Amino acid sequence: MSTVTASQTPPGVMARTHVVDPATAVARARPHTTLGETVSQTLSMAWRALKKMRRNPEQFFDVTLQPLLFTAMFAYIFGGAISGIAGSAGVKAYLPLLIPGIVAQTVLTTCMATGVQLREDMEKGVFDRFKALPIARIAPLAGPMVADLVRYLIAAGLTFAMGLIIGYRPGGGAAGVLGAIVLAIFTGWAIAWIFTFIGTVARNARSVQGISMMILFPLTFLSNAFVPVKTLPGALAAFVRVNPVSHLVSASRDLANHGMISGEVGWTLLAGLAVIAIFAPLSVYSYKRHI
Repeated sequence: MSTVTASQTPPGVMARTHVVDPATAVARARPHTTLGETVSQTLSMAWRALKKMRRNPEQFFDVTLQPLLFTAMFAYIFGGAISGIAGSAGVKAYLPLLIPGIVAQTVLTTCMATGVQLREDMEKGVFDRFKALPIARIAPLAGPMVADLVRYLIAAGLTFAMGLIIGYRPGGGAAGVLGAIVLAIFTGWAIAWIFTFIGTVARNARSVQGISMMILFPLTFLSNAFVPVKTLPGALAAFVRVNPVSHLVSASRDLANHGMISGEVGWTLLAGLAVIAIFAPLSVYSYKRHI
């Protein structure tokens, strides 16, 4: 739809017409959004997402039940086999290897829901209203992701709490555990931009979930989260060593078990920043094209 304006011209002279697109006219008239306004609008969208979570408690099931179940299940099923010690002693010996891996897996699995919920909002027409508002284009995308930091914190915190209950004693102390949680939350937030991009290009929410699982599950299970790399065959071990999830798990172990900031921490931060630099602009661009 467009608006046509014509100027009055003398008889016999061809009139010139100007086609004005309403969306373009509004965009030109809209004042430039400053950095402070962008941050404020993003936090407003985050508050909206938090209120939505409060009214839909089932959104917290994956960050409350999954850490408890996975931690206990993997510890007691694989503890003796991996550590080579039978009984509760084997479980305790396995926990320093397992808990940081479960933290990484749980946070990354949780961030998969970001793209699914985004696609659901787009299908319901919520983002059509956001597009008409004089706000930063990134705010409706980044706001829910900021709110998701609360979900990541709950997931990581409950995993460590469950580990402590069944006998895990982190050598890095409270500071090391806190560092591992912060690193996992940052990585989850960075990876969530990939699923946000998928949410803007997929056909429906079910497609987003299927694509996300196809990407994430091999990365989490084909890593060093549950077994030492030395126990794997050559080709698989080579993949595990370059898997970004393995770097996150190794960095979390160094922090939680030894209180050490190793090179793995640096590689994990670098990988997260690279993902954000690539997929945040792609998500905004795709959002502007498809909304």
